[in-house]
Amino acid sequence: MTWVLDLDGVVWLGDEPIPGSAEAIARLRASGERVVFVSNNSALTISGYLAKLDRCGVPSTADDVVSSAQVAADLLEPGATALVCAGPGVDEALTARGVSIRHDDGPVDAVVVGWHRDFDYERLSMAMRAVRGGARLIGTNDDATYPTPTGPIPGGGSILAAVAYASGVTPTVAGKPHQPAVTFVQQKVGNVTVAVGDRPSTDGLFARRLGAKWCLVLSGVTAPGDLPVEPAPDQVTADLAALVP
Repeated sequence: MTWVLDLDGVVWLGDEPIPGSAEAIARLRASGERVVFVSNNSALTISGYLAKLDRCGVPSTADDVVSSAQVAADLLEPGATALVCAGPGVDEALTARGVSIRHDDGPVDAVVVGWHRDFDYERLSMAMRAVRGGARLIGTNDDATYPTPTGPIPGGGSILAAVAYASGVTPTVAGKPHQPAVTFVQQKVGNVTVAVGDRPSTDGLFARRLGAKWCLVLSGVTAPGDLPVEPAPDQVTADLAALVP
């Protein structure tokens, strides 16, 4: 059996591990389950994800992690050019794909937008000019918010929405729950048995499109007062520890 777990809101919140998650993952692995982490946050490199998982008590390898940055890069052909309006995870994924990266004005094949903290008016202007000049607009995800221990902050989808609105185009979105992420994960891990997440509109739809059992944990953006939600989960628990007794 293969379990696909979200990270933000399931394994950690910001830089804080969610209590019991590491032990729950260890129990799954000890029972022979494969655990794969699929995150819409494209800011971190894969080595950054592995280091953070290790700090949370979840030692893992690169084969255990899928980032929306990798899915976005997979939408471009090697040799293409891209203006990056995102974090280092997107730079890494595009470079691995053989895509030439730009961070300044000039003609490109695509603009790739992801969550990053140094988004500003100049980056918005460059991205708009490139897209209006004919570049394809690709978003790593369209999540409106990002969970933290002190509450939600604007997510990658909020940045993507600004670029799309200024450019007057509809972006292609790579991450959960969209088809590029579904296809990428199925090709990487095969059939998925259980998908766990904290956001019904993202993780829930992703689970349904994977044909997996959908388990909602209330340790991230969804609170008990938000229930019921759509798509309706197959199981709801307080956190991953409660889901994997």
